[in-house]
Amino acid sequence: MTKIAIINYQAGNLRSVQKALEKVGANVQVTSEPDEILSSDGVVFPGQGACDSSMKNLRKKQLDMIITDVIKQGKPFLGVCLGMQLLLENSEEGNENCLGILSGKVRELPNSMKRPHMGWNQVKILRGNLLFKDIPQHSFFYFVHSFYSDPNQNEVVSGITDYGIEFCSALSFGNVNAVQFHPEKSGLTGLKIYENFLRYFVKG
Repeated sequence: MTKIAIINYQAGNLRSVQKALEKVGANVQVTSEPDEILSSDGVVFPGQGACDSSMKNLRKKQLDMIITDVIKQGKPFLGVCLGMQLLLENSEEGNENCLGILSGKVRELPNSMKRPHMGWNQVKILRGNLLFKDIPQHSFFYFVHSFYSDPNQNEVVSGITDYGIEFCSALSFGNVNAVQFHPEKSGLTGLKIYENFLRYFVKG
């Protein structure tokens, strides 16, 4: 059975991610132990909460370096919500630098829109990505966030969503996929995201 490590850095929502992955056939460890993360077949980096406190927790446990190592090694990696945002360089939400895996900034959603952006919204799939295999164009997923990722390279953006502005709601580069929405809260369509991650990226 495929072994997936969910990185535990006290950012919440871990149990629901674990249950969703187990439902699609993964053997899941929720862990902050470097050896367990590095020996897994794939890594999921979830999260809810604030940028600064999350980055402090990651650095305290030296998980920032482990995440960098995982990505450099080419291990299948999926970021979810805050776990997507923290891949960028910095955030308007706080003062701590983010992981800097991808160049760009995390920006606040426009003042004209209700924040947080909470509820169901559509994702427009921009290019072929096996994470969205057999998922219809403009499918609905569940969002809870006030900030969004704004990468400098347009070619990494694999999905966009309209909420007053069009923002990046999915990205893909190398062995890394990430989504702003919560697949584990998005019903059968969300489970398909995790299933595709296992089938096409982890198992190859």
